[in-house]
Amino acid sequence: MTAKQSVCRILALLLAITLTAQAQTLPVKKEILAKMTLANEYFMKSWPDPGKEIVTNKTRPSNIWTRAVYYEGLMALYGIDRKKPYYDYAVDWGNKHHWGMRSGIGTRNADDQCCGQTYIDLYLIDHRSERLHDIKSSIEAMVKSDKVDDWNWVDALQMAMPVFAQLGVLEEDSKAGSLYFEKMYQIYMYSKTKHGGNGLYNPKDGLWWRDKDFVPPYKEPNGKDCYWSRGNGWVVAALVRVLDIMPKDAPHRDEYEKTYLEMMRALPLLQRSDGFWNVSLHDPTNFGGKELTGTALFAYGMSWGINHGLLDSKTYQPVITKAWNAMATECVHPNGFLGYVQGTGKEPKDSQPVTYDSKPDFEDYGLGCFLLAGTELYKMKR
Repeated sequence: MTAKQSVCRILALLLAITLTAQAQTLPVKKEILAKMTLANEYFMKSWPDPGKEIVTNKTRPSNIWTRAVYYEGLMALYGIDRKKPYYDYAVDWGNKHHWGMRSGIGTRNADDQCCGQTYIDLYLIDHRSERLHDIKSSIEAMVKSDKVDDWNWVDALQMAMPVFAQLGVLEEDSKAGSLYFEKMYQIYMYSKTKHGGNGLYNPKDGLWWRDKDFVPPYKEPNGKDCYWSRGNGWVVAALVRVLDIMPKDAPHRDEYEKTYLEMMRALPLLQRSDGFWNVSLHDPTNFGGKELTGTALFAYGMSWGINHGLLDSKTYQPVITKAWNAMATECVHPNGFLGYVQGTGKEPKDSQPVTYDSKPDFEDYGLGCFLLAGTELYKMKR
């Protein structure tokens, strides 16, 4: 197939997607907000003490990545609905953990650094030095080292890249600012082009393998490459958050935007007819079915792209509409619990079965993904 034929095929498929989704409409803004409010109230009532340890197969502190992703979503919700209890809940979480990370100030682990995104957001609201100290020290140590192979799984991009970008902006008037941007780029590019042999990104498909365990010759049961939905969702969220944070003239911005747009061209073609994406993007027979987290992150990325003029609303709004309506009507329980959330793992078979009533091992990050999607959609809805 020639390049011209390939482009024509993509355009034809996008047109078909648009036409099949035209019958659906987005709910009004207050209905979008109501769904988010309901889901968030359920969680806050379930966890009145944000410092309480999380007990699943073992006991973990509540500043781990799963809870940090929830707070990303909560801060986004606070950005459009400034309810003081939301802010207080986030500050209490930081205070309970002394604004630190699970593995301490010396950690290089992206999962443990994810909490820093909210710590920095809260610092920007109230410049209390304790909110910034530990996360800044952790990232500074990485900037000063020569090591660039830390992010060997794609989830790490979402967990840590925004922290580098936030600190780069905080220090943009000094030499340190450019150092944060440069180190972020170096570690990102190692993930993209080196890990797993030739990198975790496949430009041919516009998608990412989750880690080295899934690069070719690994195949799905149908013989195609294994692209995990939520793993690609994390990359979408990483690129969106970094592009949203960085100045327009920041170094390497073109790289992030280029890769984001490549992913945005690939994802609509893989959406299910019901609006969801399967956990296995290229093999619907491998634990195929409705799943919220990947769907929410893709909807988040597309809504952001429309809001910032990078995506055509006529092409992408129908895709987003199907995704949001599917999540809002089929995932949100009357009490606010979210169904169809795949629990933790790294591939389609993990934490199965995923159903309306199944309870994931962690309820927090699924809600964070849902709030990120909803808040960006709320901004898109005029």
